Amino acid sequence: MDPKRELTSVDLAALVTELNRYEGAKVDKAYLYGDDLLRLKMRDFDRGRLELLLEVGDIKRAHLAAQEHVPDAPGRPPNFAMMLRNRLSGADFAGVEQYEFDRILTFTFERGDENTKIVVELFGQGNIAILDENGEVVRSLETVRLKSRTVAPGSQYEYPSSRLDPLTISRDALGRHMDQSDTDVVRTIATQLNLGGLYAEEICTRAGVEKTLDIADATSDDYDDIYDAIVELRHLVRSGEFDPRIYLDDDETVVDVTPFPLEEHQNEGFDEEAYDTFNEALDEYFFRLELTADEQDATSNRPDFEEQIAKQQRIIDQQEQAIEGFEEQANEERQRAELLYANYDLVDDVLSTVRGARENGVPWDDIAVTLEDGAEQGIPAAEAVTNVDGANGTVTIALDDTTVTVDVSMGVEKNANRLYTEAKRIEEKKEGALAAIEDTREELEAAKRRRDEWSADDDDSEDDDEEPEETDWLSLKSVPVKSSEQWYERFRWFHTSDGYLVVGGRNADQNEELVKKYMSKHDRFFHTQAHGGPVTLLKATGPSEPAQEVDFSEETLREAAQFAVSYSSIWKEGRFADDAYMVEPSQVSKTPESGEYLEKGSFVIRGDRRYFEDIPAKVAVGIQCEGETRVIGGPPSAIETRAETMLTLTPGQYAQNDAAKLCYRQLRERFEDKSFVRKIASPDQIQEFLPPGGSDIVER
Repeated sequence: MDPKRELTSVDLAALVTELNRYEGAKVDKAYLYGDDLLRLKMRDFDRGRLELLLEVGDIKRAHLAAQEHVPDAPGRPPNFAMMLRNRLSGADFAGVEQYEFDRILTFTFERGDENTKIVVELFGQGNIAILDENGEVVRSLETVRLKSRTVAPGSQYEYPSSRLDPLTISRDALGRHMDQSDTDVVRTIATQLNLGGLYAEEICTRAGVEKTLDIADATSDDYDDIYDAIVELRHLVRSGEFDPRIYLDDDETVVDVTPFPLEEHQNEGFDEEAYDTFNEALDEYFFRLELTADEQDATSNRPDFEEQIAKQQRIIDQQEQAIEGFEEQANEERQRAELLYANYDLVDDVLSTVRGARENGVPWDDIAVTLEDGAEQGIPAAEAVTNVDGANGTVTIALDDTTVTVDVSMGVEKNANRLYTEAKRIEEKKEGALAAIEDTREELEAAKRRRDEWSADDDDSEDDDEEPEETDWLSLKSVPVKSSEQWYERFRWFHTSDGYLVVGGRNADQNEELVKKYMSKHDRFFHTQAHGGPVTLLKATGPSEPAQEVDFSEETLREAAQFAVSYSSIWKEGRFADDAYMVEPSQVSKTPESGEYLEKGSFVIRGDRRYFEDIPAKVAVGIQCEGETRVIGGPPSAIETRAETMLTLTPGQYAQNDAAKLCYRQLRERFEDKSFVRKIASPDQIQEFLPPGGSDIVER
């Protein structure tokens, strides 16, 4: 039997019960090892230090670990870890849930300023997604763009399609699902009931039903026995009274870990070890599994480049399928729009008839009956209607070999335009997927280069690649000051999560200067709907660099939009959100329409604009220690990846200078070296990053 490398749905159901006993533990720090192992260091007031390991690579696991089993802290933390530290530092663990009966765990963390969810996908390629309190993806280890679901920064997180939960199935439903199979009993339980191979065999053993019994020969009594065995399994999982086991092969190699003894393993003669908690058993099992793997690799430290290459190729295949799906959807929407125009008179007759009936107070159900009667009489408009949906105010019309759903409140043109707009939106998703696939292809080529370089280089080059040890800047007694002056520092500025520079004007003169002197053709221009906002430029390249086209991520665009909103007049007005728009530099002009006059710092925008709606007014100020030491400020999602510690602000009661002093005091208290904060983040320096008007401060 090959050792288990992934937790099952039954394992996760039991694990959730144990982990929820640690509700209220506080998060101290987050660490990311490689691209698939996340560690959360937490404190429980009764049990002391807790270490939560979440791994989604070749090994897929989630459990608390003993301190001696925790890997040493890696070198300089990547942006993903820094972002998590700023979101979770001081947050309370509020619980974990298993999504239906899938191999997905959702951890919830609560803090006064915001809540965060960590979704751990322990199936397929594996993934970890960080969600804000609205369910929007802040960042994920892997970007997923499939026809069925999307997991990408800025999008709403989408769980996979629902699966049957065997622990909640009724006896009648069990019978229906079993009868749909054309194979033997054990395979039917594994697939139709989603229990997987091991637990399907365990159910058969406990039920006393022959595993290879053909489903056609199974009796109602067999189904009763199977159902009773599932009810017993349900009780074992939900009771929380586990009797965990680690099973070992003849050579003392670990092969499985379960929350309770399995008759299948006992029948196979495996040695077993009992543990007090399932977490302890999981920790010991995966620790030993890793030791075994290390021993097997003792003669060769060569990375598994072929697996890395195969992984990237699998991702490319998925992305290509998604692109094909987007093309198909967009074509279908355009085809429906064209059918509306091709059958204009018929569609207009349907819309006019239904709209007129509604205006006269005729109920939707009566309209549906009338159309059915008309169809029987051979009236073309009535024959074309296949469905009437009063809840949504729509009717579905059969045109050629396609059905088109139209909104009764709109005319033919507006309905067609709505379909064209939807096609355009889908094509934009396709463009995003095309950009993502190019990134993946670059990663594939990089993996191939690393494979070739490894073959050519000497094995003793490993020490050259070691990362420096991570520095705990807050605890240092003396923090060295390293800074330099940059051209953009007299403007408002920040760097996005992806590293792009955003600059904004502080006044009309600076607005003019930014557009005339610093705006290049591949930049993006942002402004708010509200009057009195700063000119905001998202820079593709620096002023002295050759202009080049950049495909900005959605996260970067939204951060630039939030910057434009937060430093506009709405902050001073005490409003908490507004809309922003983005245009190309070619659409920005100082030439007004004939007879009109432009104020200083104002511009004419021509052509279509892309709007970002209901963007929150929120900024963060923090202390950057890696690289240069300085105070930084801007959208929280961008600052949290760069700052060692930070504060967030929203429109509120404290005047700008008072808010700056409060920020200074709170930030200074977090560092052992108080003089360091005085040197680089005085109240005056902090005030440079605060919006004009009153603010409230939320500690992070």
